[in-house]
Amino acid sequence: MSDDPSPMGKSLAHRIRVEAHTVWLAARDPRTPLLAKLVGLLVAGYALSPIDLIPDFIPVLGLLDDAILIPAGVWLFARLVPPALLAEHRATAEAAAARPVSKWGVAIVLAIWALIAFIAYEFVMLGYD
Repeated sequence: MSDDPSPMGKSLAHRIRVEAHTVWLAARDPRTPLLAKLVGLLVAGYALSPIDLIPDFIPVLGLLDDAILIPAGVWLFARLVPPALLAEHRATAEAAAARPVSKWGVAIVLAIWALIAFIAYEFVMLGYD
């Protein structure tokens, strides 16, 4: 990834993540119109949800829904929100994306998932004894 600060220098995944965060922040702002809040919560909920209309493990189609639905929802949301308000929240989301990721945090989450998987495995294996 380049150090170019322009949107063209960022990956599509980065842009989608920042835009979804922007929508989430703006949808929670009291200055956002009600219709925009409803659209924004739907878009942010879909973008941040682990459940997709088409599962990501299906080749091409799994990622295509994210590449079409999320930008379309962000576009609609941006049409419903005052540009200055959207720019304010976009700057906040971009700053949050620039923060470093905690490797210890990732390690702890992975360890918890591994522990849950181990406990589930042991619980299932008890049924076979």
